[in-house]
Amino acid sequence: MKRKHTLYAVIYHTFVFAFGLIMIYPLVWMVMSSFKETSTVFTTASSLIPKKFVLENYVNGWKGFAKVSFATFFRNSLFISIVATIGTVMSSALVAYGFARFRFLTKKLLFTAMLLSMMLPAQVLMIPQYLWYQKLGWVNSYLPLIVPYFFATHGFFVYLISNFIGGIPVELDEAAKIDGCSYFKIFTDIMLPLIRPAMVTACIFSFIWRWDDFLSALLYVNQSDKYPVSLALKLFCDPGSSSDFGAMFAMATLSLLPSVVIFIFFQKYLVEGISTSGLKG
Repeated sequence: MKRKHTLYAVIYHTFVFAFGLIMIYPLVWMVMSSFKETSTVFTTASSLIPKKFVLENYVNGWKGFAKVSFATFFRNSLFISIVATIGTVMSSALVAYGFARFRFLTKKLLFTAMLLSMMLPAQVLMIPQYLWYQKLGWVNSYLPLIVPYFFATHGFFVYLISNFIGGIPVELDEAAKIDGCSYFKIFTDIMLPLIRPAMVTACIFSFIWRWDDFLSALLYVNQSDKYPVSLALKLFCDPGSSSDFGAMFAMATLSLLPSVVIFIFFQKYLVEGISTSGLKG
C-alpha cells in the first residue's frame, strides 16, 4: 500500500508539474522575447532562449510615444488602481457588515440581487453605462474607472467579506453595545481589525483587476497621455507600418511586476482570507 501510494503521488505531481509548465510557457516566452531583437522575435519563435540578449527593447519601450514616457502610463495605472481599490474595499466592507449583522425587511431580496449581479456579464451593461457616463460628462476622464467602485458594485467582495464577518462571534458586538459603542464604532474599532485578511484578499484581487482592465479604459479614455498601461501597450502595434513587438513585450513584462510584488508580499493574507471566508461561527 505504501508503494502504491508513493507511485500515485509521483504520477500526480508529475502531471501537475507538466500541466503547470504548459500553462506558464506563453508567459515565459513573452519574457524571453523581450530580450530578443525585434526583427528576430517571430523568426526565432520556436526558440525560447535568445541567441543574443539585448536591453534596447526596455530602453525604447520606456521612451513611450509622442514625448509621453511609459512612466506616465504606469503612474496613470497606479492612480486608477489604488484609488478604485480603496473605494472598493471600504464600501464593500461597509455593505458586507450590514448584510452580516443587521436584520431588515428586504435583506434577503437585496442579497439575492447582489448574487445575481455577480452572474451578469459586464458586456451587457456596457452600452447603458457608456450612455449614462456620457450624459454626466465623464467620458475621457478617470471618473468612470474610479467612482462606481465607491458604491460596492463588486458583489464578489461583498460576499467574501460578509462570509468572513459571519465567522466572527456576535458576542463581541453585544459586549461593545453594552460598553456604549455605536454600530459605526463597532465597525471601525472591532470589525475592521478582525476582517483584515478578507480585506487584504479583496485589495489584491481588486488591484489586479483594475490594473489589467483594458476594455473600460478603451471605452472611456481618449487622450494618449491619460492611458493606463493596459491600453498603452496597444500603441506598439501599428497595422499601417512596422510594430515594435520587442518593446511591447518588454513593457508587458514590466507591467506584471506590481501584481507579482503585491501577491508575493500579501499571499499569506490571501490564503487566510479565502480559506476562512466560508466558515461560520
